[in-house]
Amino acid sequence: MAKKILFTIITSLVLSSMLQAQTTWTADKNHSQLHFSAVHFGISHIGGVFDKFEVSMKSEKEDFSDAQFEMIADVRSIDTHVEMRDNDLKSPNWFDAEKFPELVFKSTSFTKVKNNHYKLNGTITIHGVSKPIEFDVTFNGEAVTMTKKQTGGFTVTGKLNRSDFNLGRDQMTTGVSNEVDVWADVEIGKN
Repeated sequence: MAKKILFTIITSLVLSSMLQAQTTWTADKNHSQLHFSAVHFGISHIGGVFDKFEVSMKSEKEDFSDAQFEMIADVRSIDTHVEMRDNDLKSPNWFDAEKFPELVFKSTSFTKVKNNHYKLNGTITIHGVSKPIEFDVTFNGEAVTMTKKQTGGFTVTGKLNRSDFNLGRDQMTTGVSNEVDVWADVEIGKN
């Protein structure tokens, strides 16, 4: 009898911890944006967004220090508010969206720096090339929103070099800076 009770307790604890570890948060697409910006001929910042993307986070801890993030953006949804430029960016000249339709980020660590500031490390894959990347993250807080879900807000900022991903021609030919600013404002709801 004691063995049966002990087995039941252990089984319950294992199942409980498995369920907790599988807590997933997903982006509220109506309140999230994925941005990028590059400098054009050294004189102006030209930016855009990816209109279609998915973000998910798995976390067991309340301070999110064990969080695992994944983001997938549809390259065909790139939008700079200029159709000609969007078509060029989707072409083999840049992203080659037909051949490489997704931009993917998977985290390897999420480390609390101080208060609500974190470092997010992971691997980003663009144009078929995968590279490590680090982002600064600000956790903006939690609220129960109109979705009736517990929702967390994050601002993510970072930089990458487009030449690392074989994006576009050289800066002298295109007038587009090698360094690209990327940032996201994301509301993620607890499922």
